Amino acid sequence: MKLFKISTYFISAIIMFINCGSSNGNGQSTVSIDTSITEETSYNNMFLDSVAVDAFVNNDTSYKPFRKQFMDFYRHRNFEFAWFDTTGLTEQARNFINSLNTDTNMNDTLSVYDRLKKMTDRFRQGITGIRHAEMVHTELTLTGAFFKHAQNIFGGNNLDAEALGWFIPRKKIDFSAMLDSTLVGRGKSETDLLNPQFKQLQDILQKYIDLKRNSHWNDIVLSKSMLHLRDKGEDVAKIQHRLYLLGDMDDDEHNGRFDKETLSAVKSFQRRNGLNPDGVIGAGFMNALNTPLDSIIKTITVNMERMRWIPADLPPDYVWVNIPDYKLQAFQNDTEVFNMRVIVGSAANATTIFSGNIKYIVFAPYWNVPESIVKKEIMPGIKNNPSYIADHNMQVTGYEKGIPQVRQLPGPNNSLGRVKFLFPNNFNIYLHDTPNHDLFDSRDRGLSHGCIRLSNPTLMANWLLRDDTVRYPRTKIDSLMNKNKKETWVTLDKGNTMPVYLVYFTAWVDNKGMLNLRKDIYGHDAKIADKLFVR
Repeated sequence: MKLFKISTYFISAIIMFINCGSSNGNGQSTVSIDTSITEETSYNNMFLDSVAVDAFVNNDTSYKPFRKQFMDFYRHRNFEFAWFDTTGLTEQARNFINSLNTDTNMNDTLSVYDRLKKMTDRFRQGITGIRHAEMVHTELTLTGAFFKHAQNIFGGNNLDAEALGWFIPRKKIDFSAMLDSTLVGRGKSETDLLNPQFKQLQDILQKYIDLKRNSHWNDIVLSKSMLHLRDKGEDVAKIQHRLYLLGDMDDDEHNGRFDKETLSAVKSFQRRNGLNPDGVIGAGFMNALNTPLDSIIKTITVNMERMRWIPADLPPDYVWVNIPDYKLQAFQNDTEVFNMRVIVGSAANATTIFSGNIKYIVFAPYWNVPESIVKKEIMPGIKNNPSYIADHNMQVTGYEKGIPQVRQLPGPNNSLGRVKFLFPNNFNIYLHDTPNHDLFDSRDRGLSHGCIRLSNPTLMANWLLRDDTVRYPRTKIDSLMNKNKKETWVTLDKGNTMPVYLVYFTAWVDNKGMLNLRKDIYGHDAKIADKLFVR
């Protein structure tokens, strides 16, 4: 699973636990070892030796102030690794490191980031062949860096390490027991420290647990391939009843007539499940309607786990791109002002999940072709067609180790289209236009090399420059996008840089209180479910 940048918002949630837990940093109490965490029940089944933790802290004077936090943190998880599992470095670890690279609150953040990145790059391909001692050292260094980071931002050494452990999964969920419990075993008071969407998912989870307990959820099999408006019969009645249970229909009359109310409910269900809302009951609709409740419950739980890493309070203005939904939403004063379809990375070129701040708008951009694309596509193209570079309005600007450095010139066929929006990051990911707008009509839009293509870049440009209409009225923006032949950079004012979140949610609750579900296009749900649930 890929998660989100651990920002100062996230750390502030940890600090809010100060003096609320059993560990207060002053030695008054000791956290008990949670012996219920074993290799069978733990989230990742890798464990430390308590002696190694103690030795690590004692060997570095900079970590000694956090000795109690270290010991409490690992005692609370029975010394289970926090930042590693058997596949290597966890997404929590990668996203914490990435957050250091974009955090402007610390003067020494960049040096800490460089050191941790260099240290953890060793684990990019997993942990095979790496000495256990090296892994232990990296694990404890990450924990120490997190404590230092939180202290430097908020001051003081009074960090509740047990609370920090709550944010990093430590024990798997017994799925059967979860269904018999009130909820997933999470204390409701904890939700106050999380994004409100967590509580909404928690509430909707209870609804689906109740459905599983109290309803017969057998597959509905149609007697014919499709149903349309004005059809009638027992199949329609069964579908009406299920749509009522799911909240798409207001009453449970299920009269067996495919009337306008049923049509509206069918479209509602289709929209919530990322289907074309054409009101036709066919194979795709029935596959979604027959999804087992266990599967939906697990999907909700996985997304609740993701939601723990979202800031409790988002800024009033921000851009939100949910990759499985293929959609961008723009928020202003906490209210959605527009949304648009997007194209995201393919499964082979998955878009990285992280956050940043849009700082530059580049009109009539060059496209500096990444080396990976040069190798995979352009070099074979040149080999087969000597005119490949000229035919694609490109130029070679130099060579590095025999690899041509290629850029595509501004123009109507430029792969970035007429404009791009940059939020500096290490992943070379940004938002941009495209010359191929017909692709936005596809339902599954995982088609790019990793960047986000926008269906309405003009709207985005005008919105980002809405407070600078003297210099950039709509006519000027239109000219820069459509008539300009020279790359032009516009820097957003420092106070107006726009937060952007590239997220991965396959389940969320909309503003009508309805559950939305999407396909797990990158397989992230499957990976975390494998770790999250006891088999």
